[in-house]
Amino acid sequence: MDVTLVNPFVEGALHILDTTAFVKVKPEPPFLKKDSRPQGDISGIIEISGDLKGSAAISFSEKCILGIVSAMFGEDMTEINEEITDAVGEISNMIAGHVTTKIAEMDKRVKVKFVKVCAGADENIEHIKDGGQVLVLPFRTTKGKMVIEVCYDG
Repeated sequence: MDVTLVNPFVEGALHILDTTAFVKVKPEPPFLKKDSRPQGDISGIIEISGDLKGSAAISFSEKCILGIVSAMFGEDMTEINEEITDAVGEISNMIAGHVTTKIAEMDKRVKVKFVKVCAGADENIEHIKDGGQVLVLPFRTTKGKMVIEVCYDG
């Protein structure tokens, strides 16, 4: 997988979390995903179309997303609810916008859009792939664990 097509997701997530919630992020070793089980408790799903086709997921542990949204809203969030779900959608949407801009700078025409939020360990994440592999990029944040999954068609 071309790292230049993965980096916009990482840059977008780091920038958005830092500027909206003052969350610092430290990368951990990436790996290839072997199944469709979610890597977190709640995930924003992103679809990539145009010159490139694929998908991505921005997943958070419950502790992490509650900490991020608490910092964003300035109030203590204690459970995953509609506000948290909306925040995951908004964070995913902001990352999608960043990725669209960065990939366009590489002279590729793409539409990167937020599709939905998946919550719970029983809701599998099915990536858009045709022979492509899912790269998992885990991060340790000041609020907890988050993961970015990226998959482009083979």
